Amino acid sequence: MALTALLRYQGALLLRSQRWIAPLVVYAAFVAVGVRSGDPALDALGYTAAGLVPLSVWLVRLCVTAKTPGGPRRLRRAAGPVRVHAAALLTALAGTLLAGAAGAAYALLAGDLTYQPPAATALAGAVALAVCALTGTAVGAVCSRPLLRGRGRAVLAGGVGSLLAWVLAFSPARSAVSALVGAARAGTAPLPLGALAGAVLLAGAAGTVACLVSTRRS
Repeated sequence: MALTALLRYQGALLLRSQRWIAPLVVYAAFVAVGVRSGDPALDALGYTAAGLVPLSVWLVRLCVTAKTPGGPRRLRRAAGPVRVHAAALLTALAGTLLAGAAGAAYALLAGDLTYQPPAATALAGAVALAVCALTGTAVGAVCSRPLLRGRGRAVLAGGVGSLLAWVLAFSPARSAVSALVGAARAGTAPLPLGALAGAVLLAGAAGTVACLVSTRRS
């Protein structure tokens, strides 16, 4: 089974399950409460991006634990455990990016663009959103099946991992959000490309490890 077909399948599973509603409602409330009309747009975008870390962790867990018709073993035998797990991680990442795009649109509409050029601000926000979504996906990949099977341990690890992604100095998510917030009144919109490269490497490494372990525990 091709990866594109698996992505469509995983997306359909997530949508039909309606398990995505809870994390999306929580994220919408997070943005609605934290983004106020008249705030500097970069501040609002940084806040919106930060919320994507726990959202992505949550969506990853939902996708990798989704119940499939006929059982997960049947799907893994048909498509291979690596592809199945990779498709679940990519589906969660795509869902996070879509939610982030909606949040960013709200932040740009509500935020004050007086001090920053709109196009550059939107681009900086898009990069920060991608960084936080990728960082959250990396955390979710190592805090969910097959690396952590117990529900309680996985939820606890995901929460702690999200917190660490916000506060650790070397975290790509913290670096990207800090860059936006720090430049909120500087008249420029920084592009946290270094953080983006770090997030891509982190997500790639975490996803690879999770996919390889899935071949041993499928």
